[in-house]
Amino acid sequence: MSNVDGAGKLDTGVPHSARLWNYWLGGKDNFAADRAVADQILAMVPEMVASARADRAYLGRVVRWLAGEAGVRQFLDVGTGIPTAENTHEVAQRVAPESRIVYVDNDPLVLAHAQVLLTSDPRGSTDYLQADLREPDAIIAGARRTLDLEQPVAITMLGILNFIPDDDQAAALVARLVGAVPSGSYLAISHPTNEINGETMEEALRFWNEGPAATMVLRSAEQVRALFGDLELVEPGVVSCSLWHPDADAEPVPHFGGVARKR
Repeated sequence: MSNVDGAGKLDTGVPHSARLWNYWLGGKDNFAADRAVADQILAMVPEMVASARADRAYLGRVVRWLAGEAGVRQFLDVGTGIPTAENTHEVAQRVAPESRIVYVDNDPLVLAHAQVLLTSDPRGSTDYLQADLREPDAIIAGARRTLDLEQPVAITMLGILNFIPDDDQAAALVARLVGAVPSGSYLAISHPTNEINGETMEEALRFWNEGPAATMVLRSAEQVRALFGDLELVEPGVVSCSLWHPDADAEPVPHFGGVARKR
């Protein structure tokens, strides 16, 4: 899902979703090609800034809930993206300093900033894997360096499964990762949708997919629910990510979110 050449070097001339997201969040880790595409998408879907910020806020609420109410102490963050404020380890270790977190991404720019993700509370630990979602066995093997996969793990897959266009392949990748962790583990997903602001989201999707970057898909609430397989969804189920355990009144955004428990 990353834009690299054969040597694994960063191609700054090809837009990348993580860097668009960074731009919409007000970050500086993006390039002219990213900003050009991001601005064109914003012209079609002005709500994308709100959606990006809602998805980031959703991450914080999910991790707080998992570390607090659910009592999880291990996190596997797949599709980390470029570090910003309130990264997974910061949120989790504020609740439980002993939490252990493994970040996974395949964008060289994320790797360049990985040191920010490794500033763990000394009572816990963090690690970073340069790996691809489409190679789940490599993720599982690398995660074992830091996580005890005999104990519950929260797997977060936020804004990443939309780059796996085939529903069956996406579900199989999720199932492989979930299959490597025990009962009592959790899975959190966020995913853009065409069920909110449908026509404009479809137009933006067509524009994105006409370019050189990784192909992306939008999914319905039903399709996102299917990605959880037979896991037990936490209330309120799959909803606009802004409406999942909101801290205050919120408006829906074209991005679904949900959390489920492995029985």
